[in-house]
Amino acid sequence: MNGTLLILIAALGIAVLLFLVITTKLHAFVALLLTSLLVGVATGMPLNSVIDSVISGMGGTLGFVAIVVGLGAMFGKMLEISGGVERLASTLLEKFGEGKAQWALGIAGFLVAIPVFFDVGFIILVPIVYGLQRKTGRSLLYYGIPLLAGLAVTHSYIPPTPGPIAVADLVGADLGWVILFGFIAGIPSMILAGPVFGKYISKKIDVGIPEYMNIEDKEWDKELPSFGLIATIILVPLALILLNTLSTVVFAEGNLVRSITTFVGHPIVAMLIATLVTFRILGTKRGYSRKDVQGIATKALEPVGIIILVTGAGGVFKQVLIDSGVADVLGNQMAASPLPPILLAFAIASVIRIAQGSATVAMVTAAGLMAPVLPIMGVEGPGLALIVIAIAGGATAFSHVNDSGFWLVSRYFGLDEKDTLKSWTVMETIIGFTGLGMAMLLGVFFM
Repeated sequence: MNGTLLILIAALGIAVLLFLVITTKLHAFVALLLTSLLVGVATGMPLNSVIDSVISGMGGTLGFVAIVVGLGAMFGKMLEISGGVERLASTLLEKFGEGKAQWALGIAGFLVAIPVFFDVGFIILVPIVYGLQRKTGRSLLYYGIPLLAGLAVTHSYIPPTPGPIAVADLVGADLGWVILFGFIAGIPSMILAGPVFGKYISKKIDVGIPEYMNIEDKEWDKELPSFGLIATIILVPLALILLNTLSTVVFAEGNLVRSITTFVGHPIVAMLIATLVTFRILGTKRGYSRKDVQGIATKALEPVGIIILVTGAGGVFKQVLIDSGVADVLGNQMAASPLPPILLAFAIASVIRIAQGSATVAMVTAAGLMAPVLPIMGVEGPGLALIVIAIAGGATAFSHVNDSGFWLVSRYFGLDEKDTLKSWTVMETIIGFTGLGMAMLLGVFFM
């Protein structure tokens, strides 16, 4: 089959995927699987080979992602249940003072979203925003936007949150580089989209606590863990993964130190260590029974099933593109494109994000398209991590009415659609484009 026809089939495949998700409301997992099958058959693959591609794509992706995301969910749930999230926020507010509460909330959100899902972190911490609004009379957005920016930045850019883990696995990026670049891109993103934009937009939109929101402060039956303990626990897996990446640069292959750090710093081992630490220090050592900890861990896995399956389906899509020969043709076409790979990755993720709303679907679809062609384009090593940041940025920007996050913010802050677009959507877009800018800047040195 000639190259032009293969590219046309791939384009039609994306169109079918978007139609299934947007118009027919088919679940993204089923839509990705069905689209992968249709693309495989349309490109002339033998039918048994299409099935083999589905199995290998799903298995190859979930062998890593399911373990890390599952452990990360348990890790985050223990921090949530123990009151660690509240301790982080309250300590930072105390240290920064009321005058710099914006910065405290931005940093709190940034740290909290490393182990805790975005929406969970927001719901836990939004009472603090309400409390500050009651005390000062300022617009909710003055405090809410910095918190949202901190949560959104980490949720998009820094593992072990599911999005960057999924994209890193699909494109073959080293998680240590993704974490490093995620911090480099994330910090200016949080500052610009959080305290800076929050101060501006709060002057334009003065909004108080919605009358229908009656959230009471949570009572804790145990003393909250210390700030230092929680911060250390959060940094444990990140430090181990970064140590693994650093050792590959410093030590030669076969060196004993490198072998040990490569093992303990592998994301699976690092997350297992961190999770076991939380089970002990935040669980049984604080009075929870082993049965309680088991129940908390089981409960933590409930929301991650969808994320894991959608990511696996993204792996299927990638594998079908490779096995059908579409990837080679796309790679040659993209290599000839005047757009640099980082900008191309951002653009693809942005278009899918705008069309169907889900950041997860935008990430895995863009990663599935980019992954097979990156070797052809000569992108490797740290450059792959920059592709992850670009895809994450594109899948963050332009959130609007087809995104669940849009309505979460609208409800909790009592905003109509117009004001949510002016605040939340612009904030998300600032995060996306700042991340893109930082990735392009880092690309000068690492690509």
